[in-house]
Amino acid sequence: MFEEMLGRWGGQLAILGTVGAAMVLGGIIGLDRELEKKPAGLRTHMFVAGTSAMLVGLSDVLLDRFTIQDYNEFLRTDPIRIVEAIITGISFLGAGTIFRAGDGEGIEGLTTAASILICCAIGIAAALEQWLLAVGVTIFSILILRGAAWLEYKVAHRR
Repeated sequence: MFEEMLGRWGGQLAILGTVGAAMVLGGIIGLDRELEKKPAGLRTHMFVAGTSAMLVGLSDVLLDRFTIQDYNEFLRTDPIRIVEAIITGISFLGAGTIFRAGDGEGIEGLTTAASILICCAIGIAAALEQWLLAVGVTIFSILILRGAAWLEYKVAHRR
């Protein structure tokens, strides 16, 4: 019984570690958004990446439970469904950051919505233990957020 409990805790600790790592990676992007005073910042991005990683981790547990037990002949599992559900929920959250600018001419928040979505994907990648991909995309995201902002500033001041 004790070994069984340790086995279950070990799996939960692994998911917990993955969620923590995903939160750190999402937080790196969120910090950029926070420093730019955008509607979704550090905490939001950390929660998005962590939630994505947790849901994928839990889907692994569900898949294991329902494919090992007697349900196997009655139940067909599709791990893509959990990813679809995560993307749908996160897209709704991202849409909430998009709003019309004060003058009515422009729209603001699109980059923040996109950064929320990429944090979602980073969380999924972390949960699937695709660490090179998760860290690499985090780095690319920061380069894009910072590099594009610098480039936009240079082009705007050149005119």
